[in-house]
Amino acid sequence: MSRKGKCFDDATIESFFGTIKAEHFRLAAPNSIDAHEACVNDYVHYYNHERIKLRLSGLSLLECRLKNTAW
Repeated sequence: MSRKGKCFDDATIESFFGTIKAEHFRLAAPNSIDAHEACVNDYVHYYNHERIKLRLSGLSLLECRLKNTAW
């Protein structure tokens, strides 16, 4: 959490939580804590490695980071 009146840090994680709820948990609701944890871990991997974004020219987040850091 950021300091009072400084909400810009929280916007990124709030956006991610909204995305995970819309794309994953509305499709498959886990039955237990362990299943929930596994779903979150699987989705975080998917979000970073496989999910493409049009804003990033059809690249995943990891591909975009590697492309931008390559010399």
